[in-house]
Order: sequence, then structure tokens, then C-alpha cells
Amino acid sequence: MARTRPLMIQIATGDPRPIGKQIADAVRMKIATAELVAGDQLPSVRGLAQQLTINPNTVAKVYADLAAEGWLEARQGLGLYVAPVRQRLSEPERERRLEEAVQRFMQDVIALGYAPEELQARLQREFLALVPRKTA
Repeated sequence: MARTRPLMIQIATGDPRPIGKQIADAVRMKIATAELVAGDQLPSVRGLAQQLTINPNTVAKVYADLAAEGWLEARQGLGLYVAPVRQRLSEPERERRLEEAVQRFMQDVIALGYAPEELQARLQREFLALVPRKTA
């Protein structure tokens, strides 16, 4: 049986990303880190909009975009649920997004002066802390 999961996310007013992007990124991260799993029900559009004190149209658009990308699935009359795990993006799109993320990261940290080995070790620790362990 599916369980409704509250979305414990916050909107950062100082974040340069639009509100919708912040919400979409937060939902994707919660799914990728298994904080939300396949079959979990998301809050209603109105419920999340009230929680975040934003326009319901923004939430509706985010939910529609995430469903179109394959992260969520709509069940007629029941709401939105986390979709079963599958490759949600084409390989070229995954590669493009990875490249963009790496370039943004490099632009943000290169001036900090860390040695490459130190950055690699830090990334490895953070990655292992976020990504759920695969069971054999």
C-alpha cells in the first residue's frame, strides 16, 4: 500500500534558480537518494503549495514536468506517486546534464584552491553518503 510522504523541502529566496526548479531538483534528489521510493504518494498540488506558500500553478507545472520525465506517475483520482525505477533520461541527455553539472561545479570551486586529490576525496565521501547502497 502506498504511503503519502510529506515533502520536507524549503524554497531559498536567495537561490538564483526559479522556485519551480528548486522544487523539481529537491524531488529528484529525494528520489535519487531513496528518501522517496517507488509507490510513495506525494502531497497534493494544493497541499504542497500551501506548505511552501507559493502559487499552486507552480507546483502543478513541476509535478507535470516530473511526470513527463518519468519521475512521477499520476493515478487517476488518486494523486501522484513516485514512479518505479527506470532510466528516466536518454543517454545523450544524461551525458549533457552531467557535463553541465561538472562545468558548474568547476566554475564554483576552482578558485577555492583545493588540490585535485582533496576535491576527489570530498566528492567521493559526499557521493557515498547520498547514494543508497545497492543490494546484491
